[in-house]
Amino acid sequence: MENERKKEHLENFLKSNFKSNTLFENVYIEHFALTDLNFKEIDTSVNFLGKKLSFPLIINAMTGGAETSYDVNEDLARLCKNFNIAFEVGSQKVALQDEELVETFTVVKDILDKKNIVISNLSALSSLDDVKKAVEMLNSDAISLHLNPAQEIVQFEGDRNFSGILENIENIVKNSNVPVIVKETGCGISKKTCEKLLNVGVKYIDISGFGGTNFIEIENLRRTDLDFTNIYGWGIPTAKCIIDCRNISKDFTLIGSGGIKTGEDIAKAIILGSDMTAIAGEVLRYLVHGGYKFAEDYLKSLIYQTKMIMLLLGVRNIEELKKVEYKIFGKLKDILNY
Repeated sequence: MENERKKEHLENFLKSNFKSNTLFENVYIEHFALTDLNFKEIDTSVNFLGKKLSFPLIINAMTGGAETSYDVNEDLARLCKNFNIAFEVGSQKVALQDEELVETFTVVKDILDKKNIVISNLSALSSLDDVKKAVEMLNSDAISLHLNPAQEIVQFEGDRNFSGILENIENIVKNSNVPVIVKETGCGISKKTCEKLLNVGVKYIDISGFGGTNFIEIENLRRTDLDFTNIYGWGIPTAKCIIDCRNISKDFTLIGSGGIKTGEDIAKAIILGSDMTAIAGEVLRYLVHGGYKFAEDYLKSLIYQTKMIMLLLGVRNIEELKKVEYKIFGKLKDILNY
């Protein structure tokens, strides 16, 4: 049943067509014509989870458990190794329930080595014991706990009881053997949510704002009894999430995700306050529709675009990019809480 649901998720993701908005378009950054940089010397490397990456990007997988997941995860892992970027697998719940599905996840271990970053993934409602099993399965560098109440409540067989979730996260943070990332799945982390997570010791937050993969739509496409089309627009735009969460504290790692598609998106996410960025759906679309080479060319273009924008802003590295001045206008300015 779980295996079939994961297959439907992938199929419905490829069918989904709701156009959401990150509001990065409401962020203005200014061209610097007197740039005196050598493009070859622009440094996009970052330190993350104790390792050095060549580019501040995590590929967030949405697969695992379905027959197609083995090949998809294998290709995504190869891309991450090729570009020296981080890889986060899809939810490992299915593998904990069915040993036959473990290899759809562990295939990444055959490709990625100790120099690469692998991140496990489970629901924030998971037990500490399951978290430790998920980490052990991949010998991962961190565990990502996902918050997805909107998806679950639309999903026919989804969770309905979220009581005690913050206490559960706190328990995992205090007792996990690896760093804990808490992430949303497309509806965004609000200022209030961020504050509560920081208060229980969370040091890594992936805001996963509104603007990318829409799991309300994906789950709605699986249902015939109820219709949730009118809720497709639910969520906090990615740009707002980053600004609000970074304004709370600089003392945590902020991962900007949710509708990241271009080098300009990555640059703006970092300028607004992200330490890292993450992509899921866009890479998956290139991979499924065009194959490995298509996805590889997309990532090459993404990295080149980001370096190009850094050159046109006159910044040499990611730390300088974080300090670039910006202005906000339009809807983003209207909805910010100040």
